[in-house]
Amino acid sequence: MTRCVFVLDLFNGSAVHAVRGEREKYQPIEMSSKVVKTSDPLSILDDLLPREVYVADLDRITGSGDNLELIGEIVRKAETMADIGISSLQELDLFPPSCTPVLGTETVSFDIIERASSRRKVTVSIDLFGGEVLTRDPSLMIPPLDLIRELNPLPIKEIILLSLDRVGTSIGLEESFLRAATDLSDHPVLLGGGVKDASDLERLEEMGLAGALVATAIHDGSVPLERMRQTNRSSKYQMRI
Repeated sequence: MTRCVFVLDLFNGSAVHAVRGEREKYQPIEMSSKVVKTSDPLSILDDLLPREVYVADLDRITGSGDNLELIGEIVRKAETMADIGISSLQELDLFPPSCTPVLGTETVSFDIIERASSRRKVTVSIDLFGGEVLTRDPSLMIPPLDLIRELNPLPIKEIILLSLDRVGTSIGLEESFLRAATDLSDHPVLLGGGVKDASDLERLEEMGLAGALVATAIHDGSVPLERMRQTNRSSKYQMRI
């Protein structure tokens, strides 16, 4: 079954509702959610019991602080991947051993992706805005499908196609682009941004994607909690809680 990865966008220690990458407008998730009444990330995990969690440390990505201690607690509750805005190889040491680093093109260079992937299993997030790769590295300023080809030889865990301008919009799928990306990629592909309901997850499976990052569709009830819930926690997570 296609993976439904629950998203926690962290800002000042709280979970916030991300919309279209307009970070200055993000609000605490309790203001819009139909399934939680708190913005405390650890309480949300205890209530929703997701199988997998994707964490974005917005404070660290924007250079205004960090939520690293909190991420350490999240890792104890669910299988976790996290984007903390990595831009150097040394920052890999900031992740707990059981947390998968997410290297986002918004902050990382292709050189760091190459070197980091030889040190530990990492996930690469191709951050997109308006269909173009969001990056400061000239070597990454290429069409996203070309970048997928460039990543194929590297021993990375998987790729996230994160369309920041579609995050929080429930706008649906860009099927032609996703099919092309999946056909080109030698790595599993996850979608980030735009999932509107459970039927979208089934479409992604039909197209060959490994899964999707989902937040808004969980919080508005369009994707049932059971779809992303960890009904049978592995023993290691039971022991840690």
